[in-house]
Amino acid sequence: MTETNLDATATVDARGAACPGPLMDLIGKIRDVESGDVVRLLSDNEQSLTDVREWTEEAGNDLLEVEEADDHYEFYVEKA
Repeated sequence: MTETNLDATATVDARGAACPGPLMDLIGKIRDVESGDVVRLLSDNEQSLTDVREWTEEAGNDLLEVEEADDHYEFYVEKA
């Protein structure tokens, strides 16, 4: 696993949640933070790799980085 230098304002731990739970949790948290804030999503659902990327493009947010850990993925999303 590579270590990121990004500082997240908030973290959403959606490990163990079935699709589309992780994305819905991320959307809920993004609504609560300010523009420019970074939200880290932890998900062990492989569908999140597609869902998060597609949603950030549609919603106009920035997917800054995706890291693969031993048992989950970490997504860093900056609110537009």
